[in-house]
Amino acid sequence: MPFTTRGFSGRGGQPDTRLPPGQTMVDKWPVLSAGPTPHVDTRDWELTVQDETSTDHRWSWDEFLALGVEDITVDIHCVTHWSKLGMSWRGVSLDKIFENVASERQYVLAHSYGGYTTNLPLEDLLGSKAWIATEAEGQPLHPEHGGPARLLVPHLYFWKSAKWVRGLTMMPDNDPGFWERYGYHIYGDPWKEQRYR
Repeated sequence: MPFTTRGFSGRGGQPDTRLPPGQTMVDKWPVLSAGPTPHVDTRDWELTVQDETSTDHRWSWDEFLALGVEDITVDIHCVTHWSKLGMSWRGVSLDKIFENVASERQYVLAHSYGGYTTNLPLEDLLGSKAWIATEAEGQPLHPEHGGPARLLVPHLYFWKSAKWVRGLTMMPDNDPGFWERYGYHIYGDPWKEQRYR
């Protein structure tokens, strides 16, 4: 059975109309992980996207950043009932990553250094909905928050924003990832409180 860090519960805060049902606003960004924290040097980091032909599209750290980094301000919502509003991020849009990746498949499995996975519909990664983030609140992402790079899919519960992201595999079906296999919802819309199956 995997171990988890302490703190998988909500904390106090003021209500806000941007809060989905059952969420509590926090000022500090809680650190929650399902396992040890990988420490990946950007010299060793690589992002791969594997299409249905098993072709790997690869980017080194510098090649990835050269795709174009942008600033994003979004709210994030954790399944454990906390939300952090108006967070500033920097990252590369998944739209840029998929510009040269042709695929007929509609689902993606995100892979992380350390073995974590999570599943997402491809349409939830495109159309300026998702990024590979490298900075949060003006600072490079610390390893405990998923640095050097994490997936950022702010319209879904935050477990879908895989820390330490290293690759995406195109899938024909919406096969579950790590937490989804342990009973978390297959999709995870915070506005519908899709926490668990």
